[in-house]
Amino acid sequence: MKKNTLLTLAAVLAFAVTPKLFAADGAAIYSDICAQCHGDDGKGKTVKGKRLKIRDFSDPKVQDSFTDAEAVKTVKEGITDKHNVILMKGYKTDLSDAEVTAVVAYFRTLKK
Repeated sequence: MKKNTLLTLAAVLAFAVTPKLFAADGAAIYSDICAQCHGDDGKGKTVKGKRLKIRDFSDPKVQDSFTDAEAVKTVKEGITDKHNVILMKGYKTDLSDAEVTAVVAYFRTLKK
């Protein structure tokens, strides 16, 4: 009886902790993938960011100009210019939906 209670308690704790262990880390993904163009602070003041004329995503007005759904779509599909030149690669095959959502959530924290 006592052994079954301990096993049940261990299983409940494992299920409670597991999602947190495997939750997507938006900050880490942003740092690994996005910061090279957008910068650690989201201002786009990197060499690539300046060349691509990336907007300052720490600016609340810029952040308010798009929804989370639009940001998710952009991360997944990428951005091309009017000549179909890729400005930002899409990450739909590289990142899971949870990872994309986590990146967008982290991105929102860059707002001043």
